Amino acid sequence: MTYRVCFVCTGNICRSPMAESVFRARVAEAGLEERVRVDSAGTGGWHEGEAADPRTVSVLEEHGYGTEHVARRFEPSWFGRLDLVIALDRSHLKALRRLAPSEEDARKIRLLRSYGPEGGDDLDVPDPYYGGRGGFEECLEMVEAASDGLLAAVREQLEGRAA
Repeated sequence: MTYRVCFVCTGNICRSPMAESVFRARVAEAGLEERVRVDSAGTGGWHEGEAADPRTVSVLEEHGYGTEHVARRFEPSWFGRLDLVIALDRSHLKALRRLAPSEEDARKIRLLRSYGPEGGDDLDVPDPYYGGRGGFEECLEMVEAASDGLLAAVREQLEGRAA
């Protein structure tokens, strides 16, 4: 059975495609690409059909990640097929919880940095869209730091499932 993870940010052109690319690479490195599917979406539809922000693509490529991305809006009906919905900041977490059709679906929603080693109260990945390149680099660092913990959590969930 396939485990499905969807990363969600605001417009699905910066943070969530970055998280999708990094986590997909972690899944492949772990040899789990046949068991785990990774995608992303936005809470809004402003950029639907667009590619990832060129700064996102540039930072990903410079760090060895690929991305073939087309932005889309998260739909409440997707909860039924997803195992984990990863919000990039608290505003996305709140928006997703409002969209969740049931308590069971709401329990699938987590903040990305809750899987990271940092801990603390501020678990948001800041939006780099209106800033310079440094914000995209910082975003990548945060995503990478949390991806190992997320992979460990997904592996734990997979242990009880049939291959």
